[in-house]
Amino acid sequence: MFDAAILGAGPIGASVAQRLAERGRVRRIVLIDAAVDAAAGLALDIQQSGPVAAFDTKLSAAGDILAAAAADIIVLADRRGAGDWDGAEGLAVVDQLVRAGVTSPFVFAGPTQHRLMETSYRGLKVPRDRLVGTAAAAILGAVQSLVSLELNASPVGVVVTGRPPAFVIGWSAATVAGALVRDRVAAHRLLAISNALPRLWPPGPHAIASATAPVVEALGLGSRQRHSALTILDGEMNARGSAVLLPLELGHGRVRSHVLPSLSEHERTALVNSLAD
Repeated sequence: MFDAAILGAGPIGASVAQRLAERGRVRRIVLIDAAVDAAAGLALDIQQSGPVAAFDTKLSAAGDILAAAAADIIVLADRRGAGDWDGAEGLAVVDQLVRAGVTSPFVFAGPTQHRLMETSYRGLKVPRDRLVGTAAAAILGAVQSLVSLELNASPVGVVVTGRPPAFVIGWSAATVAGALVRDRVAAHRLLAISNALPRLWPPGPHAIASATAPVVEALGLGSRQRHSALTILDGEMNARGSAVLLPLELGHGRVRSHVLPSLSEHERTALVNSLAD
């Protein structure tokens, strides 16, 4: 098992802490927020639900960012009453931890944090295999659910890629029950799902938490399964230091590899365009 630090006790931070604790694969979670009393109350509330939800993860709170330095994985979430860690304030937090000698991976859970993730790589020179973004992964679950409703069947094998908020669905290779989705769902319905993506962004705290928890666990414990999340590309598809949603192999606190999905020429062009800043 491993220890995790969550920077921010806002709705996303609280949801991620709850989800991680309930899954019971994290030894300790520390919630870090300037509103330390509120963070402590939240940690205690989650802790007290342990006997009912059958988990024994230990939770605590702190007000100092450097309390994250001892954690195996650091999740950047949202501050209580102040929103996502992003921009100059978010960069200062990452810089403070890097200067303190932290070598743990950073998981960017906030929907606005892809730029912070990119700046951490480009400006602070944090190795890209230590940077992962998870809010965008919630979009994959939404697409899978919409296709399942169309077909009244699951599971659906589909890849969603791109740079938030511009996402591309790999309909050309999507499958369900051994058949191509495009052979079973009318083209205009697939187009309607694609066009709905902007309305699905940003996802809510609970959706983000459900996408974040498996990624955190895979980083800490390893996994044979690939997990969709943002990773930094540097050279592929003409992208230099850009965050893109891809299937990742995770373990040992690192992004071990990523997969460039099979896309049609049209889908690939849309992906390249989504990476242009």
